[in-house]
Amino acid sequence: MIYQGDSIQVEFVEDGIAELQFAAAGSVNKFDQKTLEEFSNALSKLATTDNLRGVIVTSSKPTFIVGADITEFLTLFADLGQTKTWVAKASRVFDQLEDLSVPTVAAVTGFALGGGCEAALACDYRVADTTATIGLPEVKLGLIPGFGGTMRLPRIIGPDNALEWITTGKNNSATDAQKVGLVDSVVAPEKLREAALAIVRQAADGELDWQAKRQPKLEPLRANDTELTMTLVTAKGMVAAKAGKHYPAPHAAIKAIEQGAREHREKALNAENEAFVGLTQTDACQAMVGIFLADQKVKGKAKKAAKQATKEIKRAAVLGAGIMGGGIAYQSAYKGVPVVMKDIRQDALDLGMNEASKILGKLVERGKIDNKKLAKVLSSITPTLLDESIKDVDIVVEAVVENPDVKGKVLAQTESVVDKDAIIVSNTSTISIDRLAKNLKDPSRFCGMHFFNPVHKMPLVEVIRGKDTSDETVAAVVAYAARMGKTAIVVNDCPGFLVNRVLFPYLAGFSLMVDEGVDFAGIDKVMEKQFGWPMGPAYLSDVVGIDTADHCTEVMAEGFPSRMPRDNSSAIAKLAEAGRYGQKNGKGFYNYGVDKKGRPVKEKAPEVYEMLGISGKELSADEIIARCMVPMVNECVRCLEEDIVASAAECDIALLYGLGFPPFRGGPFRYLETMGLDKFIELADNYAHLGEMYQVTDGLRDMAKSGKSYLAG
Repeated sequence: MIYQGDSIQVEFVEDGIAELQFAAAGSVNKFDQKTLEEFSNALSKLATTDNLRGVIVTSSKPTFIVGADITEFLTLFADLGQTKTWVAKASRVFDQLEDLSVPTVAAVTGFALGGGCEAALACDYRVADTTATIGLPEVKLGLIPGFGGTMRLPRIIGPDNALEWITTGKNNSATDAQKVGLVDSVVAPEKLREAALAIVRQAADGELDWQAKRQPKLEPLRANDTELTMTLVTAKGMVAAKAGKHYPAPHAAIKAIEQGAREHREKALNAENEAFVGLTQTDACQAMVGIFLADQKVKGKAKKAAKQATKEIKRAAVLGAGIMGGGIAYQSAYKGVPVVMKDIRQDALDLGMNEASKILGKLVERGKIDNKKLAKVLSSITPTLLDESIKDVDIVVEAVVENPDVKGKVLAQTESVVDKDAIIVSNTSTISIDRLAKNLKDPSRFCGMHFFNPVHKMPLVEVIRGKDTSDETVAAVVAYAARMGKTAIVVNDCPGFLVNRVLFPYLAGFSLMVDEGVDFAGIDKVMEKQFGWPMGPAYLSDVVGIDTADHCTEVMAEGFPSRMPRDNSSAIAKLAEAGRYGQKNGKGFYNYGVDKKGRPVKEKAPEVYEMLGISGKELSADEIIARCMVPMVNECVRCLEEDIVASAAECDIALLYGLGFPPFRGGPFRYLETMGLDKFIELADNYAHLGEMYQVTDGLRDMAKSGKSYLAG
């Protein structure tokens, strides 16, 4: 044994050939600070080992290395000096690998992301198996590669390919990595280790010129000035268009590559180190690392629930075969749970099957699946008009019209047909689960399962626990949601649950400004371009459906009459009364149509300005943002205080995945804490005269006085 650590071991596997194997105690290999120290120590041992002819770098696990240990980041980044020291020291460990006096080969299986990819880049050769996924996803954390990725990748695959990989953060298959020259060979998983050994033997025997392979990584980038300039200009334009001003990491990546392009390794690494450290201090990085950690927390809870579930969902049913029902049926079938899709009308069943076929057809067009997979998924959906077809399923998802009386009758009828241990859930966006549960004899097996539209794209599912819902039911539904590829957030019952409950104060704040004569299109522009929402409140209302939004105001007013009273003269109510329902009928705040090439277009509707009496009153961007966001954040705080949602982290994830809350802001609680609780309270107090939804809770004031954090723990 050459070296033995807790996460790394090195030993000779044949004459002169050593294997450096990552073998962490956990489920995956990752570069925490201790592992980086072991990596350095192991490489130091190899550098002084006699009779060494070559090294292969492997993993004892189905995955190579998933990257740095992100759980350490927020604590580490809080100290600027510590961050500078850490990244400079850590990145030079990879130089140790690259500087070994013998050829090195990385054997990549499973995920090689971030630091895992950078470890492979530091080797002379890279062989991957067909399961490998390789990439540098750091921009998704508001960062850039910090262990030499911006320096080595352009020198291996060219600056154009490297800029695309790094600025998008996309993952790449082994085959795609081979096409651009990152991977030298792709083999079957069972042949990976032997393939790596074969390459290192050839290099050690002089059959491969490994020194020539290594040399470009030590020198300035081999690209002529014109080529490099054009590549950088193109990259800057694409990043400006896609990332915009809110995401500094892709811009910093281009700058680091540009500054290091004409430098040898050391100075190129210095440019990367400087850019990396600067990004660690940005709000965007703090927010996006926070998202990652919150997502891990939520997924951890889902895994725990799945282990506790006593009932396995092997066959499902969906009641209601419209766009929503068809989407749910498709998602279940696509993820391997056969589903019965029931409706009372054949045309609805046809619509549901067409919805599934359309989604699958697009996947075939993009090469994501083949026709065999398409046929398999469609055959897993059984459309039916008959009640008895659902009697043997394990779970029934009711997805009929959003009307409590209709849903109640459907739920009661369902309970009379299915087995006594079958779980029944309602896909409702606002109606109280406890209210619906009154229609059932056994409410313990009933809960809400709120999907978001379009189902196949939206990652969130709200699992709503009623007062009589059993723990076993919740666990089984969370496990089913996870199997469907969804992130499940468990919330307690109340009108609107979590996501819609906090959305409506946001829309009410918007509507109040429109009622005062502020241009709705101007509000949309501020909330999209400056705050970062994917769509502004007027456009969002059109997409959701003005009639749907108007109906929901009745539900919310019933639940929170003093804070969310219904206003029959509001902009939403007026548009609904005028039959302007949004995208669904081509007219809402905006008019919708297609251009000469058949592409969808959205235009401001002049008639709406007249209908709503919009006078063109002007507000500053900061005031528009405050008047929309203060009510939403206040409602999030109330939901946490009332135990509707278990943690601030789960609330952040729910709004990110359910509404598209701007990732660079990290969610409502991260936004609140980035602003500072005291400053938020001061801001909210300026608008307290506008109504209860602008008035902060006593709990928030106490948190501010005590200096506590909603995101602690």
